[in-house]
Amino acid sequence: MTRELVVKVTCGVDAPERANQGFTVAATAAASGVPVSLWLTGEAAWLAVPGRAAELSLPLATPLADLLASVLELGTVTVCGQCAARREIGEADVLPGVRIAGAPVFVEEALRDGAQALVY
Repeated sequence: MTRELVVKVTCGVDAPERANQGFTVAATAAASGVPVSLWLTGEAAWLAVPGRAAELSLPLATPLADLLASVLELGTVTVCGQCAARREIGEADVLPGVRIAGAPVFVEEALRDGAQALVY
């Protein structure tokens, strides 16, 4: 049985170090062959909009846009449905491959046998 990792990032450019840490963990796990689901909630929802991840800059850290691209290639990226709606972000506004889904999908993924959920 392969363990799965569900990472929820709740912040964006308002807390760059915490946001970058969540993306770094998700991308590292995905590159290691771990099935990863990255959830973007709250201000992190903006990071799924083209060009917005590049706005987060953190010295000595891998650029967030690169980390996001890695997770998109190797795992799944989801924006919280309510968070997207509050920010008027729709399916047409996010990067290709990003989905918008609600709490039932998050709960399903987080409670799956063998899953580990982390929140940043």
